[in-house]
Amino acid sequence: RTMKTFDKKSREYQLLKSPWKLYLKKYDELEKIHPRYNWHYKDCLTQVQVVMEGIGANTTLENSYNLMQSFIKAIEDGDTQKIESLIVSKDSIGALMHKTLLTFKHNLKAVLNGAALTYSNGCLEGFNRKIKQIERTAFGYSNFINLLTRIRLEENLFKEKEPNSLLMAA
Repeated sequence: RTMKTFDKKSREYQLLKSPWKLYLKKYDELEKIHPRYNWHYKDCLTQVQVVMEGIGANTTLENSYNLMQSFIKAIEDGDTQKIESLIVSKDSIGALMHKTLLTFKHNLKAVLNGAALTYSNGCLEGFNRKIKQIERTAFGYSNFINLLTRIRLEENLFKEKEPNSLLMAA
């Protein structure tokens, strides 16, 4: 939204438009030493310089970026008190970031548990994805038992029938 307030030919617009993935990276992972020429803004800048100049165009954007970076750091460290203080922070942030924080505030217990505990539902999500892929590939099964059988075959829960050795000998 901030980017769209600038003229499309302006430097601020170009600093926000083309390198948008840099704003999603952790600050520590940005290139700080080797500048590169970019034809979008016709200058030789490091990734850190691009991000700092881009977020410097608007204080709300800068506050949102800093809040996001603090949130990422707090989740990595498992610091639930810091996460809770960030969720209830009163900085002037963008509308979308504010909406995200309201969602986190509404689900505060789950967010804090997710940061503090090492448990993950990744295996379950992977299994659900595999089931959906089987359904998509088969265009739906006319019989639910056939779907369950196919899932069990994919997961190697039971083996396919062995071919009859008498038929193979002939």
